[in-house]
Amino acid sequence: MALMPILEFPDSRLRTRAVPVTQFDRQLSKLIDDMLETMYAAPGIGLAATQVNVHRCLLVIDVSDTRDQPHVFINPQILQRDGVEVTEEGCLSVPQVFEEVQRAARVRVRAQDRKGTTFERDLDGLLAVCLQHEMDHLDGKLFVDYLSSLKRDRIRRKLEKERRERGNVADAPRRAALVI
Repeated sequence: MALMPILEFPDSRLRTRAVPVTQFDRQLSKLIDDMLETMYAAPGIGLAATQVNVHRCLLVIDVSDTRDQPHVFINPQILQRDGVEVTEEGCLSVPQVFEEVQRAARVRVRAQDRKGTTFERDLDGLLAVCLQHEMDHLDGKLFVDYLSSLKRDRIRRKLEKERRERGNVADAPRRAALVI
């Protein structure tokens, strides 16, 4: 397994729409394992393939306290949304920024697993929020897009300044919190 570099806002590659996964092979399985290792090391609770510059409809999530219950969603589709939940979100692609975002409290999702088997699952709480956050990445959307343009521009300028100051070092220290 290998750690993958995570793209950071405002990198334009984060705006690329992912394409469906059609081949379920050893290469895909390795990508999933590498994404899980990258997510755990970051540390985060979710990671979309778009964030590691792979523009395929794939995401991984683990919201467990023990960090040993990974979920893999390939070609996910939300079939139903219910309720409203406002959660403070962070993002591995927008380091050290945390803002409240409103999302559905419960979702029903259809996706495929690493072998290509289709499943449907009802999700709620943090898992539902995380799935929606990661699915946004697959559409080229970031959680900062839910904020005002003024706030988004301020975040962009702050991150660009920090990147210049650290010489664009990918492994610069990150806030030790669960980020999606």
